Amino acid sequence: MRIILYTGKGGVGKTSVAAATAVRAAELGYRTIVLSTDAAHSLADSFDVAISPEPTRIASGLWAQEVDVYHELESHWGTVQAYAASVLSWRGVEEIVAEEMTAFPGMEELASLLEIVSHHDSGKYDLVIVDCAPTGETLRLLAVPDVARWWLEKIFPLERKAAQILRPVVQPLMGIPMPDDKVFDSIKELLLQLDRMHKLLSDPEISSVRLVLNPEKMVIKEAQRTFTYLNLYDYPVDAVISNRLIPRTVQDAYFDSWKESQDRYGQVVEDCFAPLPILKVPLFDREVVGRHMLKLMGEALFGDEDPTRFFFKGKTHSIEKTGDGYVLSLPLPLVTRKEIDLARAGDELIIRVGHQRRNLLLPRAMVGLEVLSARFQGETLKIHFAGQR
Repeated sequence: MRIILYTGKGGVGKTSVAAATAVRAAELGYRTIVLSTDAAHSLADSFDVAISPEPTRIASGLWAQEVDVYHELESHWGTVQAYAASVLSWRGVEEIVAEEMTAFPGMEELASLLEIVSHHDSGKYDLVIVDCAPTGETLRLLAVPDVARWWLEKIFPLERKAAQILRPVVQPLMGIPMPDDKVFDSIKELLLQLDRMHKLLSDPEISSVRLVLNPEKMVIKEAQRTFTYLNLYDYPVDAVISNRLIPRTVQDAYFDSWKESQDRYGQVVEDCFAPLPILKVPLFDREVVGRHMLKLMGEALFGDEDPTRFFFKGKTHSIEKTGDGYVLSLPLPLVTRKEIDLARAGDELIIRVGHQRRNLLLPRAMVGLEVLSARFQGETLKIHFAGQR
């Protein structure tokens, strides 16, 4: 079983890349399903076919799915939704409006991610490809399991006990709907499913994230930040896809400045994401819509490579919280401390080793901290951040 998540800034072409990967994998004989966690579903537009909330067969060995939030809410959140609706109705909100209001922001994307667990357990597929929402939303969703685990361990038992004590008193006297054991059991089951999802997506033997970008300054910055946070949450990244590169065969002078800009930022991408491989996709001379164009994109992206393989294994860096700050760990085999030069530029940490340079975008929590020390532990450089700058 293999799970691949594609994410990136809105508009970089990640849906096309995800769909092209699915087409290529299915051609190679993998039973493949591709689904979208983006509320603004565009998989159907990419394949140019109708796609339902249930897995829709598109070709031999290829399925696609656009998740329906209300169907998923009923499956994963039905008991809690009914309780939330009863509270809103008690407050005077009309029943139909109350039901609509219980579809909380982000629930559709979260329900889509829970589908990954279902597809993994079904045994029907060899490959699950996820076309994620734009990076900001995706990072919030991937952080949910950590919050859920903390809430389940620290707060949930207290709230359940309090509800058991107050329910016989408050509900008869004041008429306030109180959550019963079914509601708490439903919440617990959802939280456990979220924890299971995190274990699947952070398992480096099963899952990996691929960052899709265009060689442009703002897009690269967001991809850098995403890369850092994915490392922080322990989600493995195995490749970066640089999309819509103007081919050298285009000789029109109108595109000269664009090609020069893409060359310049292409080098920035290499510097920022090394040692991750950078897979390159040309700008096609027509819209990438339908299976034929997706097939061409898949061939351009992977060539003779198997799209399901891990293009990189291992951690490029990791961040751990300590008592007084954070420690950033960077594997640097066969390098000595004398060969390394560290510099700060705003929210970037610039690491030079000889003539090579790597730019790491720091999480916001670390931007205001000083670098207190940098030392080697084995072949890993440990950089300690603490105190205010």
